[in-house]
Amino acid sequence: MKIIAKNKKAAFNYQILEKWEAGLVLTGAEVKSAKLGQVNLKGSYITLQGNSLFLVNAHISPYQKSGANQKGYDPKRRRKLLVNVFELKKITGKLSGANSGLTLVPLSVYNKKGFLKIEFGLGKGRKKYDKRQLIKKREVDHKIRRAIKGS
Repeated sequence: MKIIAKNKKAAFNYQILEKWEAGLVLTGAEVKSAKLGQVNLKGSYITLQGNSLFLVNAHISPYQKSGANQKGYDPKRRRKLLVNVFELKKITGKLSGANSGLTLVPLSVYNKKGFLKIEFGLGKGRKKYDKRQLIKKREVDHKIRRAIKGS
């Protein structure tokens, strides 16, 4: 498993409650570009429309060697996610339940046995004070590790 892109801000901005894996529906040139690591998940999210999940606002750069056959290519187009029917029902139940304020956040895109997969999670948005506490805890842990390593 080779990680191609990671959404580093997701763990900071959201508390991830549960994670899932899905396949991505891409064109051939998008697959080649993604395998070269030209994927950016910053600011992207996953929506539920009908009985399908879609990755929205993820940037996959156009494949450089494709030439002129990519006219009109939109790098931030919506891309369908392939999930199991049972997982889809579980996800829709969690989103439509009493748990308001939950969203589906893409965490990483990776190559698994030749296929491009996306890991996404059910996230609850963090408040500003939660983020400050997270930064403070991280700094304290870093100081403790440095003190132990120095002694």
